[in-house]
Amino acid sequence: MEKILSGRTVLITGSTSGIGHGMALLMAQAGAKVMLNGFGKPEEIAAARAEVGAAMGGGDAPYSGADMSKPDEVRAMVADAEKTLGAVDILVNNAGIQFVSPVEEFPDAKWDAIIAINLSSAFHAIKAALPGMRKRNQGRIINIASAHGLVASPFKVAYVAAKHGIVGMTKVVAIEVAKTPITCNAICPGFVRTPLAEAQVKPLAEKHGVSEEVALTDYLLEKQPSKRWIEVEEVARMALWLCGPGSGGVNGAALSVDGGWTAA
Repeated sequence: MEKILSGRTVLITGSTSGIGHGMALLMAQAGAKVMLNGFGKPEEIAAARAEVGAAMGGGDAPYSGADMSKPDEVRAMVADAEKTLGAVDILVNNAGIQFVSPVEEFPDAKWDAIIAINLSSAFHAIKAALPGMRKRNQGRIINIASAHGLVASPFKVAYVAAKHGIVGMTKVVAIEVAKTPITCNAICPGFVRTPLAEAQVKPLAEKHGVSEEVALTDYLLEKQPSKRWIEVEEVARMALWLCGPGSGGVNGAALSVDGGWTAA
């Protein structure tokens, strides 16, 4: 792979698995030095660090175990990344959780946790990283939103509210940095093939008495016209392009990678 991010440093939240890990691996292969963040079993985190580290040339990738629901830990993570990597040239706010329930039954604690992790953590990370980017007169901020940052679905009140907030915050930051070489954009994926997403297929098949193939296309991907998963690499390549040459004019955008979901 062409080393278009050679000399660049990257901090990606929620990057020990799923979309975040895919972005970390691709950016490391493109020449960046990457710090990981996220929860998981110790052996899973170790494997993620080893894989990304190998892509960077050997050794384990640096890692922060910061809890994204705690602002002090988010700020400390950014400071640690700046110390370890020398700078944070690229910040990717990817960490997120989900909970599904009707509004009147939605637990207060779940609302608070989703808003904290899916929305507020991005604010705290941007606030901490932006001064360094301004000082160096360069930077890329990428917020991983969702198709649910543009449209709604029932029973996901906190997630939809947080992702709409991410899109709005992206636009505000973009306007504030518009006269600098810094950009801030959001990526809005549809249903992405990850282990957590794939695990939803079998229960849907059992619930509706259909095959897993039908459960995927007719129920889980009901709103996704392509009727196929979005692959992790497709989201990662969008993020890589936003960090590479020729992307400086894209600022404040909410870029859909959703198989046509939000086109309707």
